[in-house]
Amino acid sequence: MDFYSQKWTHLNVQRSGAILWLTLNNPEQSNAISLEMVDSLTQVLKHADFDSAVRVIVIKGEGPSFCAGGDVKAMQNKTGMFAGESNELRMRYMHGIQQIPKCIEDLSKPLIAMVHGAAIGAGCDLAMMCDLRIGTAKSKFGETFVKLGLVPGDGGTFFLQRVIGYAKAMQMSLTGDLIAGEEAHRWGLLNYFVKEEELEAETQKLAEKIAGNAPVAVQMTKKAMKTAYLSDLQTVLDLSAAYQGITQRTQDHFAALQAAKEKKTPYFEGR
Repeated sequence: MDFYSQKWTHLNVQRSGAILWLTLNNPEQSNAISLEMVDSLTQVLKHADFDSAVRVIVIKGEGPSFCAGGDVKAMQNKTGMFAGESNELRMRYMHGIQQIPKCIEDLSKPLIAMVHGAAIGAGCDLAMMCDLRIGTAKSKFGETFVKLGLVPGDGGTFFLQRVIGYAKAMQMSLTGDLIAGEEAHRWGLLNYFVKEEELEAETQKLAEKIAGNAPVAVQMTKKAMKTAYLSDLQTVLDLSAAYQGITQRTQDHFAALQAAKEKKTPYFEGR
């Protein structure tokens, strides 16, 4: 059996060519994140990162919501990832939902969030962990932890301000207000704002555009960008020199040079 076609709990997985589509599948709870979803998502992402057939990964949600974050019912009942007292809860976060940001931050493949509906709390944070976000007038984002008397336990304070800046991230975090549609696009929560009926097609087009570029260069560029955001200039220059030294001796680089000479579109093999 193909790795991706096996049954995953609270996650649907489908590979179409070089694009891997991951659908959060817990619609009864608006795709709230469960321990089972954490396990499924991190397993698939780690496998895909070493799969040369996968060049781009897309995350979306089943039904009308992208992801509602934490399961409020489980919070009330103190079950699942919300079971136990304070120290046990701390350990559950560290070994549970926090595995998602650690896994995604280590991911070399480009990751796109197709946000067709509400991305709330940890769902908002999950979208911010992705490299790009595409959505519509129905897309809405909320860093709503304070409204439940909580703090972002999944690393949201790290990712949100990297996407929209400190001031706006602080505003969202302290007010819990929802930012939707065109306003989300203006704020930078969405990179691409499209018509609702065109969302999947436009996401496919975006994924194919990225997948059509040289895979080694794309992955190293992503890593270099993430490093540059948190590092000093010399660290960035040293890493850039090393990555450039690698990519300038790939077959894809020379294929691109030849294609440019012949005024053709290059075909990249990832070597």
